Amino acid sequence: MDDPQQLYEQRESVQILDVREPYEWEAGHIAEAVHIPLGQVMSGGEQGRLDPNRQVVVVCKTGNRSELATLMLQARGYKAENFEGGTERWAAAGLPLVAQDGSPGQVA
Repeated sequence: MDDPQQLYEQRESVQILDVREPYEWEAGHIAEAVHIPLGQVMSGGEQGRLDPNRQVVVVCKTGNRSELATLMLQARGYKAENFEGGTERWAAAGLPLVAQDGSPGQVA
């Protein structure tokens, strides 16, 4: 999924996986996203937290870490794809981020 607006419109029907570090997540994330930092994904930390039968869209800040996580998930049999441009592109499209405390978020 390459278009931020398309992901926003389909966010209820896919699993959005945010692989950024905790401080980045706390500053601002996509409300429907699941947070599993890249290091945990690399060691299998997604097991039991993601449905292997549902599409996964992987997000980071710019798309680099999420690309690595996407490849790892695909190798484990997930239907995963990278969201190019990450939360920076999401925010640039004017789409909402939420901070850990529920207030409007920002990209960190």
